Amino acid sequence: MALLVCVTGRDNSKLIAGLRESLPDTDIREWPQTGDLAEIEFVLAWNAPESLWQQLPNLKVVQSFGAGVDGIPLAALPSGVQVCRIVDPALADDMAEYVLGHVLAHKLRLSLYYQQQQHQVWRPKRACSGRRVGILGLGQLGQVAATKLRQNGFEVLGWSRSEKKIPGINTFWGQAQLTRFASQCDYLICLLPLTAQTRGILDGSLFEAMPTQGVLINVARGAHLNEADLLHALDTEQIAAATLDVFASEPVEPEHAFWQHPKITMTPHVAALTSLRTAMAQIVSNMQAMQKGEPLSHCVDISLGY
Repeated sequence: MALLVCVTGRDNSKLIAGLRESLPDTDIREWPQTGDLAEIEFVLAWNAPESLWQQLPNLKVVQSFGAGVDGIPLAALPSGVQVCRIVDPALADDMAEYVLGHVLAHKLRLSLYYQQQQHQVWRPKRACSGRRVGILGLGQLGQVAATKLRQNGFEVLGWSRSEKKIPGINTFWGQAQLTRFASQCDYLICLLPLTAQTRGILDGSLFEAMPTQGVLINVARGAHLNEADLLHALDTEQIAAATLDVFASEPVEPEHAFWQHPKITMTPHVAALTSLRTAMAQIVSNMQAMQKGEPLSHCVDISLGY
């Protein structure tokens, strides 16, 4: 029995050391030094190569090294494999603070004043008047962000794939209500899980429905956004601005149009970072549960994709 760490694009030395200390009797390997693939029953994955999954005949558990599982080809996994994700209690609070901070930054025109400072321009303006914030995705992250926004005097609307009733939030659901929802959003926050149904949901039709003073804030996944449609919406003044923390390709290529666009604020996927200590504790717990034949924590519904 072996645990394979296949978390690409980062230094995993602290993670590997911590897992080996906590699981001294477990054979822990790191991609691409996999050894005999038939011995691997547990994979800790993030951006793993697609070719890996069909080479694991005895795979039992895939643990995502993150809050999402969109980097794991759920439909391609053998029947019976359980997929789990990391749930960091602090993640929702961090995300809510990021969302509130960037809503306020747009409302108070901070980007405009930063640009004016570079050119020694003194031109004060009133803060933007809009106070309606729409949240796409009413899971844990969305609901905590909604609470934070309401505590700071914003009116909150929410949209989800299926009907939800949440006190204090004007809720919409389903594709039929998406346009009506977007038309009322001064600020539109994307906190959706990435599924086949939500991929590309931030597109031209959504931007056309938004008010012209509307601001997009995407903190979910880069694949939610049609980048060309966003650039067109900003350049034709369909919407006013965008803050992006996630991108289709990370890091963003130096020649990408987003870097220099005056209406786009970029941050390097930092809205909410999972604590390594929290992640490691959940990985160890699930590995031990698998070894004992006990229920695992934070499993996803493969049919739903989250």
